[in-house]
Amino acid sequence: MSDKIRVGLIYGGKSGEHEVSLQTALAVIKAFDLTKYEVTPFYITKEGQWRSGAALEGPAESVQALQLNRSTDEEISAGTALQPIFGSLAASATTDAARPVGSNAPFDVVLPLLHGTFGEDGTIQGLLEMANVAYVGAGVLASSVGMDKVMMKRVFAQDGLPQCVFRHFTRTQWEKDNAFFLMEVEVSIGYPCFVKPANLGSSVGVSKAVNREELIDAVNEAFRYDRKVIVEEFVHARELEVAVLGNDEPQASVVGEIVSSGDFYDYKAKYIDGKSSMIIPADIPAETAEQLRELAIRAFLAIDGSGLSRVDFFLRKEDGAVFINEINTMPGFTPFSMYPLLWQESGKPYRELLDDLIQLAIKRHSEKQRLQYTFDLE
Repeated sequence: MSDKIRVGLIYGGKSGEHEVSLQTALAVIKAFDLTKYEVTPFYITKEGQWRSGAALEGPAESVQALQLNRSTDEEISAGTALQPIFGSLAASATTDAARPVGSNAPFDVVLPLLHGTFGEDGTIQGLLEMANVAYVGAGVLASSVGMDKVMMKRVFAQDGLPQCVFRHFTRTQWEKDNAFFLMEVEVSIGYPCFVKPANLGSSVGVSKAVNREELIDAVNEAFRYDRKVIVEEFVHARELEVAVLGNDEPQASVVGEIVSSGDFYDYKAKYIDGKSSMIIPADIPAETAEQLRELAIRAFLAIDGSGLSRVDFFLRKEDGAVFINEINTMPGFTPFSMYPLLWQESGKPYRELLDDLIQLAIKRHSEKQRLQYTFDLE
């Protein structure tokens, strides 16, 4: 029996952030110590098809290699994904004891490197919960709340976290009375403002509007990606980020700053033009840094986070006021992404961070096995 920890690596996905997921997966695979881990890849195409490959013998050399050739790797329909991927895991899953590393289950832990819809929103997490398998990252609730910006902001408001002014509406509401929502945005928020799909990340579908015509165009663009849209006030601010690691007793990293190459930190500025920069640690007063670290942990606990999250903030330039922007429960994880760079500056290198996330997932799963899911009346 092998002493290696067996990891199922899921990436790609039916999402606007498909390419981001592939880049993350490529970096993670290269970082795995294959003398310590046995890694099996599972690729989800943009159309939602599942492809499985053999356990890795070495790191993948390109994104193309990660897409698993149709002729040599098994293609699985999404509707029958559970049994082929987890084998006998669902049938053999128990709720009274944790499966030890090296047991007969196909995997000891699953690492879902999926960003955006159908991956970061609680859907894949629900599948993994049903299979009773350990997995890295936030659970179903935290993933769902963290992905839906409207619900996230409501939870943050309940916890008293400082936020920018925002409004939201569904496509049905907009089509029924867009004049009302235009007026509401103009009265309560004004211009400029930002328009976003409620459920997406990596700034996909995000637009800045400076007048009514641009606002209408921005709303229509956002509705391409979600049935619910959120509009937020513009704040002339610095963009600061904090990485959080842990389960019930999370830790916060040093604070980093994003200096965007564009008018705002959109998809192009994040992933394409290569001109945006990160300043780690951010050049801010020590008391401000400590405030941001405390708020990041509060946000993580507010949504019942686990494993990892990156919490983004605005630091208003005119008066130094702090506003929480959002929490990202599966942030970019390449060696050049903000999340691992923040931990590297905090004294935790990339490979060690990956080890910690695997152990946090196994520990959380083990603790859940202590719960009783049945009730005997006798």
